[in-house]
Amino acid sequence: MGEIKKWIWQHEEYPRFSYDRLQIAPVLLKVSKNVGVLEGTIRHLDENDVTSVKVEAALNEIISTSEIEGEILRRDSVRSSVRKRLDETFDLAEDRSSRQTDALTDILIDSSYNHAPLTVERLHAWHHALFSSGYSGMNKVAPGRFRDHDDMRVVSGPIGKETVHYVALPANRIERDIDQLLEYCDHSEDDPFVKSAIAHLWFVAIHPYDDGNGRIARALTNNVLSKALGLDHKYYSISTAVNQDRKGYYDVLEKSQNLIYNRVFDFTPWILWHTSMIDRAIDISLEHIEIVISKARFWDRVRSESLNEKQLKVINKMLDKGEHGFEGGLTNKKYRAMTKVSTATAARHIKELVEKGVIHEVKGHGGRSTRYEISFS
Repeated sequence: MGEIKKWIWQHEEYPRFSYDRLQIAPVLLKVSKNVGVLEGTIRHLDENDVTSVKVEAALNEIISTSEIEGEILRRDSVRSSVRKRLDETFDLAEDRSSRQTDALTDILIDSSYNHAPLTVERLHAWHHALFSSGYSGMNKVAPGRFRDHDDMRVVSGPIGKETVHYVALPANRIERDIDQLLEYCDHSEDDPFVKSAIAHLWFVAIHPYDDGNGRIARALTNNVLSKALGLDHKYYSISTAVNQDRKGYYDVLEKSQNLIYNRVFDFTPWILWHTSMIDRAIDISLEHIEIVISKARFWDRVRSESLNEKQLKVINKMLDKGEHGFEGGLTNKKYRAMTKVSTATAARHIKELVEKGVIHEVKGHGGRSTRYEISFS
């Protein structure tokens, strides 16, 4: 009796990832139209706003791809690392970056902006940047080297009661499969959205490293789309959308890799899900651009008002926090904490901002609990 084939790399059709072209056609058309909307929207922004959108997309991509793996990064640190690379106006005196966030930014910049052919050396460089210390938590890893063992499993659950979701292909097949994958990424004429989905799945099916395979796979997706779509890809973050449906991500990934679920070796569900995430990522970016435009209109309206240095500092911080500013709104106490002024001075500054239409009082609060929000309209 032969060995039971459970994983996709054991199937005789691997690595030919079949899918239903008719079924995915409407989704490809939808996301292509959304890319067109994004292109048109970007063309109407000035240079500073375009930079803001790029920075926000890169920031969200780095934070989200790490959150998918359970790692939480400091947002201010990542923002500093990204702005150092993408924003010429960045003041180094405000630098809050770390060696880790600088390395993660380097991976993103290389995967999204460098259109040179993919090589094993580039993959190793991305991996080394992820694990330059040689450790992932308490576990030792080999940075920048493919694994040399076959015991590579994706598991969940407590020790002794683990659930095995996937077993990767043997180590002696890694180099050959990676070479085939990189050839596909650089030279296949598949639709770019289909290609990015297959590249992602194929890489995690190989699972060539001791750790970090998901993050490298998402960097690979960025690279494929960046080459095919040019500047368009730099304005949205796929990992942000994936992170919002993390359960769906792992579920569809497992069902695509396991022949018990995927008996007919059909990857249409994975391509549909992956493409829907790209579409959602563009929607998120368009929502952010609306905020950027609102900020620009806000400054056009209040630029003629003479605001003092402390008022400008508070307003800028509120704008950085988004449409509603600080959680719970601006209060006298928060104003004092940021500006180091007295209660009376804070009250006077806030009153001036209200009178000039820069902020407005939030209804339902009063006295010491009076709160304020930005007046965008």
